Amino acid sequence: MIERMIQFFLAGGWVMYPLLLMSVLSLTLIFERTVFWMFTVQKHGKARLTRYLELFGTNQVSTALKEAAKDSTLEGELVQSGLQSDARSEAVLIGHIEAMRPTIERFAPVLGAIIAAAPLLGILGTVTGIIRSFDLLGDAAAVSDPSVVAGGIAEALYTTAFGLTIALVTLFPHVVFKSCAERALGRLEILVGVIAEHAGDGHD
Repeated sequence: MIERMIQFFLAGGWVMYPLLLMSVLSLTLIFERTVFWMFTVQKHGKARLTRYLELFGTNQVSTALKEAAKDSTLEGELVQSGLQSDARSEAVLIGHIEAMRPTIERFAPVLGAIIAAAPLLGILGTVTGIIRSFDLLGDAAAVSDPSVVAGGIAEALYTTAFGLTIALVTLFPHVVFKSCAERALGRLEILVGVIAEHAGDGHD
C-alpha cells in the first residue's frame, strides 16, 4: 500500500510536492480547529450563554462577573472584559468582540485559500502532464514506447485527483468551523445587548 502511494506521488510530477505541503497544512489546521471547537471549554459556549442570561435576568451582575473570572470560554471573556470596562456602550462592547474575532475565525482564510488553490494546482499538473505527452508524441522514437507517453497522461490525472481530494477534505471541516464561528459571534452579540442594558450595575 505504501509502495503504491509512493508510486502515485512520484508519477504526479513536481506539482505533487506543493500539493503534499497543502495537504499536511490542511490536516494540521483542521486538527487545531477541531480541538478548539469540540474538545476545549469552547464547546460549552451555549450553556454559558444560558447561564449568563439567567444571571443578568435576575440582576446578579456581581455573580456573573465572579463566574466570568473563572470562565475561559469566549462568552466568559466578553462578560469579564465588558463588566470590568468603564465604558459599556454597545459600540465599545462590539469592539471587544472584534478583538476576539481573530481567535474565533483563526485559520479560516488559510483553509479557504487551500480549497481554492489545490484544484488549481491539480489543473496545472494536468496541463504540464498533457504538454509532456504531446512533446513525447512529437518524438518518433518515443511513440514506439506507449508507457512513456502514458507517464505524462498519468501525471495529468494524478495531480488533478490529488488536488480535488485535498479541496474536498478541507471544504467540509471549513464549513463546520465557519458555522461554529458564526454561532459563537451570534452568542456574543446577544451578550453585548444584555451587558449594555446593565451598564452601571455593579452588585446583586
